[in-house]
Amino acid sequence: MTRATTRETPGSALAGADAPVGDGADFCALKIAVVGGFGAGRSTMVRSVSEIRPLHTEAAMSAATPVSDAAVRVPAKTATTVALDFGRITIDEQRVLYLFGTPGQERFRFLWDRLLRGTTGAVVLIDTRALTDAWYAIDRLTHHGTPFIIAVNDFGGPFRSEEEIRATLALPAGVPLVEFDARDHSSSKFVLIALVEHLHALGGGHGA
Repeated sequence: MTRATTRETPGSALAGADAPVGDGADFCALKIAVVGGFGAGRSTMVRSVSEIRPLHTEAAMSAATPVSDAAVRVPAKTATTVALDFGRITIDEQRVLYLFGTPGQERFRFLWDRLLRGTTGAVVLIDTRALTDAWYAIDRLTHHGTPFIIAVNDFGGPFRSEEEIRATLALPAGVPLVEFDARDHSSSKFVLIALVEHLHALGGGHGA
């Protein structure tokens, strides 16, 4: 399993992240989905990596919010995404990623198919305390034929081996698996580098 660090890879796909967005004929915008179970860190990742002020559609969790294992696992979580999170990061003068974070609660899953339509690739965030929470995300991405990578968010354990994660999620061998910290800009950027490189290896991503 690859560990996301703060290193910058020379010539990496996200080099020049502060460059202005180009408007030439070769300009390419990639729609990227950030998905996962409740409390997996989607909003945190979009917030930490976006070069613009991210858009969040969060609402305070009320007594009417269904109590789940995930809610018990994240007792400090007082707000939840009810529509989407949106952010942007520039790859270079000709390419930019638009990030769309899906809502985590089951009652908002009716929005997923609409958000995933036209998506170039996706990052599936997982919490090692609840691996099976990622099943729904993987199922919907597979349904849409959307390439994805798995990003293991660091919640401090428990440790799960790469073999255990792949077996639990029934991941094909070619799906990259990385570890990262959604709170850290460089770590989250590393995840997007891994996704863009995966899309490039698949021959997709419109020049990614």
